[in-house]
Amino acid sequence: MRTVVRRVLIPVVAVLVGLLPGVVAVQQASAVTKMTHSQASSIFRAAGLTWSSTGNCSDWNVSTCTSFTNINDSTVYGVRTLKQASGCAVNITGGTEVGHASGTYSHRNGYKVDISKYTCVGNYIRGTFTRIADRGDGAAQWRSGSGNVYADEGNHWDITYYNCGGC
Repeated sequence: MRTVVRRVLIPVVAVLVGLLPGVVAVQQASAVTKMTHSQASSIFRAAGLTWSSTGNCSDWNVSTCTSFTNINDSTVYGVRTLKQASGCAVNITGGTEVGHASGTYSHRNGYKVDISKYTCVGNYIRGTFTRIADRGDGAAQWRSGSGNVYADEGNHWDITYYNCGGC
């Protein structure tokens, strides 16, 4: 029943009160499209994003690699949107490789990336997004207007992309 409310009733009410245009995508994140490492790398490269790994590799079965195998397209485009909107250098240090926490909205399931903690991108996140409650592990969090969550894990940003952030 909750799913019906989220997918149908909420958008219909939003249209009626004028919050959304008449043609509505019922649920933005309902259809997840997975990408290969090569596809994601091409998009990142074209956007000027960089990535690195302590193992200098991309095997998603090795924790010291940075892999984009089976990453969600919304995550790829979300990181690209962050770079374009902020004008900052963005370096990805964690993707879908093993070794991250599990869960529905996890790295392995394609929803998360880790990025280097540069001053420019940190200032952008803190200055643009809304500060929300700390995560269970104490990490400070910010939520973008589109609902994506940016967690400061001390030595990097852990980002959960529920959508592409207005791409």
